[in-house]
Amino acid sequence: MNTTNAANKKNLINAQAFTAACRGACEKLAAQITQAKDNLVTEFRGAFQNRESLLQLAIVEADALAQQTEYPHLLFPALATEKIQAARQWQLRQQSLLQLQPAYALAA
Repeated sequence: MNTTNAANKKNLINAQAFTAACRGACEKLAAQITQAKDNLVTEFRGAFQNRESLLQLAIVEADALAQQTEYPHLLFPALATEKIQAARQWQLRQQSLLQLQPAYALAA
């Protein structure tokens, strides 16, 4: 009986240690992704000027896509860069359309 209780206690301690280690690794990974997001916002903020919400949206989309993979920490930076570049190209296209066709912009 004592042997069973001792084994159960040891298993419980091992499980708790494993859980703590997993939690720590997940928290560290989440902190790294948050830092990467902050770095991207800092790097590209000037390109989006008064449309920072567009930048934030691109980052959120990239994060959502990355989280659907087995390796979000590896894919997030590339996905975020692609999404940010696409958002910037869209923004530039919209600006050029407004400059070329101001009458259409007013009609909308």
